[in-house]
Amino acid sequence: MAPLELSEKYDDYDFPIEAPEAQDGHPGFLTPEQQAKVHQLRMMLEAEGLTERLDTVTLLRFLRARKFDVELSKQMFIETEKWRKETKLDEILPTWDYPEKAEISKYYKQFYHNIDKDGRPVYIETLGGIDLTAMYKITSAERMLTNLAVEYERVSDPRLPACSRKAGHLLETCCTIMDLKGVTLTKVPQVYSYVRQASVISQNYYPERLGKLYLINAPWGFSTVWGVVKGWLDPVTVKKINILGSSYQSELLKQIPAENLPKEFGGTCECQGGCENSDTGPWHDPQWAKPAKWELKAGSAPAPAAPAEEATEAATAAA
Repeated sequence: MAPLELSEKYDDYDFPIEAPEAQDGHPGFLTPEQQAKVHQLRMMLEAEGLTERLDTVTLLRFLRARKFDVELSKQMFIETEKWRKETKLDEILPTWDYPEKAEISKYYKQFYHNIDKDGRPVYIETLGGIDLTAMYKITSAERMLTNLAVEYERVSDPRLPACSRKAGHLLETCCTIMDLKGVTLTKVPQVYSYVRQASVISQNYYPERLGKLYLINAPWGFSTVWGVVKGWLDPVTVKKINILGSSYQSELLKQIPAENLPKEFGGTCECQGGCENSDTGPWHDPQWAKPAKWELKAGSAPAPAAPAEEATEAATAAA
């Protein structure tokens, strides 16, 4: 394995960048050929006039998503940058506000809540209440998908960097829970319609972000459908997906500490104001949190909070 070769021009990390265990194509575990493909991809993208997001860890995610086929990785990266430009995502990100979230949550909850036992952010979605007709009276499909993209950006920075600092090694993926409770046959078309749109964004523009996926409260007959669907998927992806019925709690608790899992999903956490509104996690802990690079670039970053021990020393000195 070749040591990770960093770019002086593009690599500026303030968090650990070596993967926790030997995984092919991950930072710290590259072959010389894979390392060469990082350089090749970067040069090809520079030749296309692209200069943003060309850091090594990001390029590796695109390369892994396309099995280290440089041409296909380049195509995926260019299409992602085109989408970012068309949606004006980089302009929207620093000032994005989604005041309709509380109303939308009556039909569809989506939120990040603490970390699993591997240190990754836990992301939770409840799909059973989706009613697109009602939801589109509150917001638009465009705003819902923009909010999804903004949350992916916030996963990339500051959530995952903070989790990596706490874990002491690179974390690039999330642990996802999708609750299918209430997804009846009549609701399937609407649920599928939205999930398909959301999946396009996640698969095409945010590769290699799925660590584990738990589908809970899977309705009767779902396992039969899954038996067919998984035949279409990459075996690597299939290994990350767990289909669970209504007795899912014990499996979730093997991966997520009870104190980090909301009570409604079998854990013990009861955040004041509701777990879906707390956004609790290392990304809000002064010991691990730092302003996102996009916040600093836009000049919208708050003053960094002092770590706990520094704050204590300062208070003592002031006294």
